[in-house]
Amino acid sequence: MAKTSGEYELEFIQTAKEKTGKTIEQWLTLVKPKGFTKQMEILNWLKKEHKLNHMQAAFVAGIYLNNGKPVYQNEDNLLENQFAKADGMRNLFDFVSTSILKEFPDAKLIAKKTYVSFTATREFAAINIKPAELRLGFDLGDQKFNNEIQKSKLTGPMPRISHMVIITQKEQLKKNILEYLKQSYNRSHKK
Repeated sequence: MAKTSGEYELEFIQTAKEKTGKTIEQWLTLVKPKGFTKQMEILNWLKKEHKLNHMQAAFVAGIYLNNGKPVYQNEDNLLENQFAKADGMRNLFDFVSTSILKEFPDAKLIAKKTYVSFTATREFAAINIKPAELRLGFDLGDQKFNNEIQKSKLTGPMPRISHMVIITQKEQLKKNILEYLKQSYNRSHKK
């Protein structure tokens, strides 16, 4: 199974001195006097001026903007943060995520910074939590779009999450949507 963002972040924190020449604390001290307030400002500066690779710069920028605390170490916070502007979606999300985990017992729910991933061998479904809807994404490859499934507009997941449905009520999670999930799950488990 692929590493989680939290595992990558922890690995970076533990090996920053070895891989970049500075500890995470030294990087944060270096960033502070610049007065940056946006992720991309920090990221671009670290890449250009200090030759960090994209992932290294992204971790330093994220930790700096998170008041020096790791961003991905507490996955409960990552999930809770997604309800900050969408608290009304909590019951619907719980219903949908429980249904997915029940249908695919080997799947794992992984909260990311901007979305929720459902992963077994690979990510096969993802949810963006919006104030008035859930966007449930699938990996359906070249399957044509129709009135029910449309091109994915999810923020965060890999491009292979190609299709999505919009869910606003529990009743919408019907057999046909579960069938899309099965197709996506099977595609992600091809050998």
